[in-house]
Amino acid sequence: LEIVARYHSSGQTHWRERKRWRQRKKRDEEGEEGHDLSDNPLTAHLVVVRMENISDNLKLLDYERGFCKGLNFKPIPRHYFAVATNPGEQFHVFANLAVWLLNQCGRKLAQPEESDDPNSSTAAIMEEARKLKLHTDFPPHKLKTGCGEQVCSLLLGLTECALHSRNFKWRKPVYRDEQVEEEVVEGQSAEVTLDQLEEEIHEDVESEEEGDVFMDLSNMKETRDLEVEMGGALGGALEAGVDEQQWRLEVERVLPSLRVHLRQDNREWRAHYDQMHSHQEAIETKLADTKVYLDKLQQEIGRTLEKISSREKYVNNQLESSIAEFRTSQDGLAEIRERYRNSSSSVNDLARELAQ
Repeated sequence: LEIVARYHSSGQTHWRERKRWRQRKKRDEEGEEGHDLSDNPLTAHLVVVRMENISDNLKLLDYERGFCKGLNFKPIPRHYFAVATNPGEQFHVFANLAVWLLNQCGRKLAQPEESDDPNSSTAAIMEEARKLKLHTDFPPHKLKTGCGEQVCSLLLGLTECALHSRNFKWRKPVYRDEQVEEEVVEGQSAEVTLDQLEEEIHEDVESEEEGDVFMDLSNMKETRDLEVEMGGALGGALEAGVDEQQWRLEVERVLPSLRVHLRQDNREWRAHYDQMHSHQEAIETKLADTKVYLDKLQQEIGRTLEKISSREKYVNNQLESSIAEFRTSQDGLAEIRERYRNSSSSVNDLARELAQ
């Protein structure tokens, strides 16, 4: 009976483990299809790895010149889209970066602004990503956070497509055979003796005495003798004998005098010339981006004016009969008022006669 009970308990334990394994396998399969993988502990690590690959691909695409300087963005940190810090800012950077990568792949999209609708921006990005046959089997609202697995997966696919459109290929490394050439000085020994070193130092001191002296070498011989006695190196570490608090006070006292203040003369024509060039470059760089938005605004205003004029014509056509009737009524009212005025004057005259 004891053996049977043990076998029965072991069978139940095996059945429970088998059931848990099937449940884990089912969750993993659902996660591969695009569902939430928050229960998987490896998700955070995979997102970080993908973000590092995205950073490497962006450096290969030279995004610092095309994206950062062209669109006035700061360089993206290495794990920016892996961790949630500021969802609004991260989504704005993600949307602009995704559109820039799509344009690198041959698409023509306008860069989104902060005032644009996030739903329309994500829908446009998802539609263009489907045309490039990227993995988009996840709901669009996952991209609104601006970080996470879906954002990193989409950006990784876009960077790889951009590299493919530029015909970028990894090449095998070329290892060169480096041969170390030993320099042999003829007529001189490789070792430097202490006497030769003293002679060289003495010659340097004599040559410096003719001009300005920059270094005091009087104590060098004593230090060298001490090093020779202790085996060629000092036995203990060098320690300063200055108090730390006094040193900080001295640094604070001397720091203002170490700052260099350059005063620019406003009457200098070179300054005005350089300022003119800087303003011209700033206008040319900002005009290209501003012109696109102004053209878009002009088209929207034109469409709105056309709608207003068409609605006005429709209202006038519908109310034309009522307007004609209103005008005839106004004319009749004017006639009645004129007759009332005449009648009131005659009544006044008759009342005056009756009073007399």
